[in-house]
Amino acid sequence: MTFFWSSWITILSIMCWAGILGVLLMVLKYKPEVEEDGTTGHTYDGIQEYDKPLPKWWLVIFFGSIIWGVAYWVLFPAIFPSKWEGITTVEVDGETVPWTSHNELNSELESNNKVFTDNFEQNILAKADASGATKTLATLSEMQATMRRSETPPANLQTEIDDKIAELAPYVEKLSENPNALKVGSRLFLQNCAVCHGSNAKGAVGYPNLTDNDWLYGGEAANILTTLHNGRVGGMAAWRDQIGEDGVRAVAEYVLSISGNQPGYELDKAQVAQGKAIFNEPTNCVLCHGPDAKGMTSTGAPNLTDNIWLYGGDRETIRETLRYGRAGVMPEWETKLGNERIMLLAAYVYSLSDRTAQPAKAKTVSAPAPQAATIATATAEKTAAN
Repeated sequence: MTFFWSSWITILSIMCWAGILGVLLMVLKYKPEVEEDGTTGHTYDGIQEYDKPLPKWWLVIFFGSIIWGVAYWVLFPAIFPSKWEGITTVEVDGETVPWTSHNELNSELESNNKVFTDNFEQNILAKADASGATKTLATLSEMQATMRRSETPPANLQTEIDDKIAELAPYVEKLSENPNALKVGSRLFLQNCAVCHGSNAKGAVGYPNLTDNDWLYGGEAANILTTLHNGRVGGMAAWRDQIGEDGVRAVAEYVLSISGNQPGYELDKAQVAQGKAIFNEPTNCVLCHGPDAKGMTSTGAPNLTDNIWLYGGDRETIRETLRYGRAGVMPEWETKLGNERIMLLAAYVYSLSDRTAQPAKAKTVSAPAPQAATIATATAEKTAAN
């Protein structure tokens, strides 16, 4: 809050408080002249006006309200909020901090969450032979608290947090075999994920199917955990301006020729050859999808050689994807669910995947390719969790 608004609120509050107190004291001191019968001499429609003192219960409530107003200014950041924090404190992340509505919410959430985490450790982790996760979760929580509190966190702190999240993967695999963990995980999925992926997790147009074994960012427990914690932002660039409408049609024809859904299409061989040449230009599609078009999990580029499509794999839809691009966002759930619930949700999603299927292996690279080059002609497939 700026100094102006802080001052404006404070001055207005004090003026109102002082004005009300002044009027009340003036009324109490004012003694009008009265007649012998105790009336003021004023008559309204035959009703005479008496000068009676204000009821004591009313005065107690009124003065009490004024005193409470002053106490509130002292207890909470009401006077010059940008300068005065009040004397009331709450406990957040193991530290005593000044009261604010945000801090109070976090404190209450932590208190409520402790009941859940205690039950999670005693009745789920222990019975799934995954108690070793407790220490990792405690360390992870401390690192996340440091990240939240620090205005300029250490440069490598996020990397360390991601590494610590990955350490939970073996325990997620154990939870995926525990009925109680899966029961809680399924409820979390229905409450938070079903709105996009559907109650059966089979997705819809633009929302990936989580029940097969085809994943944009990888379907291992560590990949799913990372996706749930940090979210994903996927992008397929629009290519019409770079390669023209003829190039769009040629690349679409080439993608049809290598995909698993070409039956029923009469392919234009000349366009297929032209599209292949455009696809394999070093700065075009091959940069993200690879020379074999099987995609790269490090960039989230889909495999174009199967018959799994996020937006549709017919000729016109592929052309539309090439012309205008696609964009998809998987929100992060770390701040909404917390580490323990994410473990349960990850275990449930991991259990849904059809691991008997053998997807075509997608390549990985050590550094992400430029997002502008992510030509997900099909923008197919599913992301590890959204």
